[in-house]
Amino acid sequence: MSKQISKGFKFIDLFAGVGGLRLAFDKKWSQGLDGECVFTSEIDKFACQTYESNFGDQPRGDITQIDPRSIPDFDLILAGFPCQPFSHAGKKLGFDDLRGTLFFNVAQIIKEKKPKVVLLENVRGLVSHDKGRTFERILEVLTVDLGYSTFHKVLNAKDFGLPQNRSRIFIVAFRDNVDYFEFPEPTKSITKVGDVLIPGSNRSGRYTLSDTLWGSHQRRKADHLAKGNGFGYSLFDHNSRYTSTISARYYKDGSEILIAQRGKNPRKLTPREAANLQGFPADFKIPVSDTQAYKQFGNAVAVPVIRAIAEKLEPFL
Repeated sequence: MSKQISKGFKFIDLFAGVGGLRLAFDKKWSQGLDGECVFTSEIDKFACQTYESNFGDQPRGDITQIDPRSIPDFDLILAGFPCQPFSHAGKKLGFDDLRGTLFFNVAQIIKEKKPKVVLLENVRGLVSHDKGRTFERILEVLTVDLGYSTFHKVLNAKDFGLPQNRSRIFIVAFRDNVDYFEFPEPTKSITKVGDVLIPGSNRSGRYTLSDTLWGSHQRRKADHLAKGNGFGYSLFDHNSRYTSTISARYYKDGSEILIAQRGKNPRKLTPREAANLQGFPADFKIPVSDTQAYKQFGNAVAVPVIRAIAEKLEPFL
């Protein structure tokens, strides 16, 4: 039986995608937290379709068109915001440094609503973007301009029970003065790719690569090897410890994660297996086409990592 660890807090879900961040905090989906989502924003219509199918909420659209004052009060903000170049990064123009970036809209909402806790997620490359100046500016805005106690750490999905090498930067910020926040430690769980594969899911051969596509992958990889680099397809089997990172482009040719098949060309993951690779629940609905599903799960968060962070945030909620 799940431990009841936090009750009665409200949160908002920005750049929500299909709701991977929400799963860890929503009382209907979480493993003990009792959060209520009071506002959601997502601009992609297909992601909104999947989101509504699972949570019953129709997300609002473009966050840049939403007045922060119109958002209900909340305790926690979740945002996996896209990383855009900061046009004035490093010029110390104050809060307006952010104008024209999507982080500016997140910061505006924090400034207006002053939530207790902020949880931000982004690609690991944000840390080094523009020689580190972009990340430095984000931390400066949270800490100096907005007055939050701020902590950050890179966490990898393969350290939290998922067979996927997926590193992401997480930023946690607190309205109150907090001297120390401990991010979750790796679980050290032994994983293998077979854990997320579904026997018989490719019985029709629908996801097996054609001779033409498989030949193209092989030629491309050979060309890269001849040039001295390692680009090209990545092949895994049931016993592989983990895959490479699934991305939003997976729908194109599946090259970053191919599954070996005995006596056949390799195959792509099915959309349900892609969801499994990201740690989504088995009953999470996928109402969209395969193409859209691959994009959505490629853009999603690794749910077990978020659940682990959510546990650490419990005392502050």
